[in-house]
Amino acid sequence: QVQLAESGGGSVKTGGSLTLSCAASGHIDRTYCMAWVRQVAGQAREVVASIFNTGGINVHYGASAKGRFTISRDTLNNTVDLQMNSLEPEDTAMYFCAAGPRIDLFDRCTRPDFYYWGQGTQVTVSS
Repeated sequence: QVQLAESGGGSVKTGGSLTLSCAASGHIDRTYCMAWVRQVAGQAREVVASIFNTGGINVHYGASAKGRFTISRDTLNNTVDLQMNSLEPEDTAMYFCAAGPRIDLFDRCTRPDFYYWGQGTQVTVSS
């Protein structure tokens, strides 16, 4: 049984930084996707960043995260972090850690339909 636990959310001002951390209990294969997904109430989930290790480390960033956020993974300790810089009010959302096997070889962990989910941590950015 895999459980994901997020930490690190909070409130910051525009331009500030936060680091979200996710600790997984149970085995998560290095080839599995691990991702950060955010959701604003009433809106669709958005994959902010994802990472998997097959033939090297593969990383995907959503358009809103490129250049500002960095995802990193420690496969030995089953953790995945999201460093978020230059935060904007539009980044305000519930952020979820998610993980799961890739659907096939072409799956680059870009769809928010992962198998395991954490409870989420709130990020609020004020102007």
